[in-house]
Amino acid sequence: MVLFDEDPVTVHSDLQSISRIHSSLSTLRSARSLRLNAQHTQLAQLSRKAQHLRATHDSEISRHDPAAHASDILALDTEKFRVAKAANELEIEGERLGSEVYTLKKQLQRLEEQGDDVESAENKAEDEVVLKLGVYRSLGIDAEQDHNTGDFSRAVIRNAAKGSVNVVNLDPKFDRFFYANHFWNSM
Repeated sequence: MVLFDEDPVTVHSDLQSISRIHSSLSTLRSARSLRLNAQHTQLAQLSRKAQHLRATHDSEISRHDPAAHASDILALDTEKFRVAKAANELEIEGERLGSEVYTLKKQLQRLEEQGDDVESAENKAEDEVVLKLGVYRSLGIDAEQDHNTGDFSRAVIRNAAKGSVNVVNLDPKFDRFFYANHFWNSM
């Protein structure tokens, strides 16, 4: 008995829907599988990296000697303080030398200012000696200087009027007045 002109149930559209669902599920499974494989690969890489870092860390920990480290730090601190002390001493010495240079410059300036006075006093003394020698020579008396002591040790008295030459050795035990009288009498 057929009551309907058409089949009351159409299975074909349902079969197509089921086929699409199976296709979607298959695509989802393959995508999920690819994602899982990629994450497994990444997890394996991270695992290897973590294992390598753990081994490196353990190696560094086993190689680290706290006593040697403390000794190194102590040696470096000692060196640092020695260098700081030397730098401080050099700075103090530099300041002292700077002060000494300043003092010496001031002293040099004072000496240069006084140098003109000292030179003029020496020149006056030399001028006085030269003047005396000039007067003696004009009177016909030549004084000869001793090369060792620099003192006048001999006098040559020339008298042009008498035509005589008199040589007198100067001895410090005789008085100046004695020699003055002798020179006047010889002229």
